[in-house]
Amino acid sequence: MSRPPTFAPPAGATARLLRTPRGEFAVIEAGTAVKGTVLLVPGFTGSKEDFIALHAPLAEAGYRSVAVDGRGQFESPGAEDDEAPYAQAELAKDLLAQAEAVRDGTPLHLVGHSLGGQISRAALLLDASPFASLTLMASGPAQISAGQQERVKLLRDALAVMTMEQVWDAIQAMDAPEPEETETGALDEGLDDRADLRRRWLATSPAQLIATGRQLCAEPDRVAELAAVDLPKHVLSGERDDTWPIPVLDDMAVRLNAHRTVIRDAEHSPNTDQPKATADALIGFWDGTARRSAAG
Repeated sequence: MSRPPTFAPPAGATARLLRTPRGEFAVIEAGTAVKGTVLLVPGFTGSKEDFIALHAPLAEAGYRSVAVDGRGQFESPGAEDDEAPYAQAELAKDLLAQAEAVRDGTPLHLVGHSLGGQISRAALLLDASPFASLTLMASGPAQISAGQQERVKLLRDALAVMTMEQVWDAIQAMDAPEPEETETGALDEGLDDRADLRRRWLATSPAQLIATGRQLCAEPDRVAELAAVDLPKHVLSGERDDTWPIPVLDDMAVRLNAHRTVIRDAEHSPNTDQPKATADALIGFWDGTARRSAAG
């Protein structure tokens, strides 16, 4: 699997602060909007860096891409102890503010990975007007699988009594590879720079993790509401996923009448496992959407 080696923005990309009426958000931006602009929303424990390997192919295809840290994620500030700012409705309003600050008068293509997909869905259900399309990337219709719910509960319990640094050390001890394993074999999210992953973890708000983890374990099925929104939709995933099983994602795509893409040799993070194939699938969907729109 292809893996970006560091958190450094790729050539031609810029890291900056996006100013909105709801505060400042750290973003990585690349490309020129020849065909349109894309807003990339990361998942649980993730950040804008999860999309680093997508920027260059999207730019080459004529798309401007903006990946954002949500409130309390990595380099975007957020409350450390108060969960209220991380209610899903608040994060959805943040996303709408980000969209208004990013777009140049034309609708955006919205891509949400995992938790980011559910926040994207909530934002779109509040106001679909800023968006040209929605891609749900490895993001399911309702709560996460039972096994992942147990993992999130363990994390929430640990964060209630331990510091972020203590939790990081405990996770690394549990995930330490056996001698015959490769050095990076135990890392999550397709990223393999341990120092950067640790830096991101320590900069993330524990209240954000607790609140959004609770959301993932209790999210209701809102597929019917989303299906009623007249907007092109795309369900993209790897061929294996233990957060939302593939048949669940297949069924959601049918219910949404959405374009469906399965990325071979990828799991829950196709954006990092197979970035070229993922970028090609996104570009194909957006280009096809534009052609159908032009044809009336």
